[in-house]
Amino acid sequence: MNKAELAVFQTKLLERRAAMVGDVDKMSDEALTRGSSSSDLSTMPIHMADIGSDNYEQELTLNLIEGENEEVHEIDLALERIKKGLYGFCENCSKKIPKSRLIAIPYALFCIKCKREKEISDFGGQ
Repeated sequence: MNKAELAVFQTKLLERRAAMVGDVDKMSDEALTRGSSSSDLSTMPIHMADIGSDNYEQELTLNLIEGENEEVHEIDLALERIKKGLYGFCENCSKKIPKSRLIAIPYALFCIKCKREKEISDFGGQ
């Protein structure tokens, strides 16, 4: 991969990272304010179903935050691989990751074959 292509992928990764961090911060603020008690009792749910819905929404938001934090971590790894000259090569088999895969998932660390094998080994025994 030439320097111009690497620069394009680096820009995409940095833009995606900035958007993800902003989303995580916003969702964290919402989850924390939803879960905290407020002096404004008019916003507090009174019915048990409302409390259950609020708890479900808060848990869902926290799960989304966890998933987005994982993606930010994968983006950071990809940016580090660009610096080291390893970007675009599978971490498992060291073969080139197809550009079509990197266009779809610029932070991909594995080729499709190795990713599939990893998922089977991670989830196959469950």
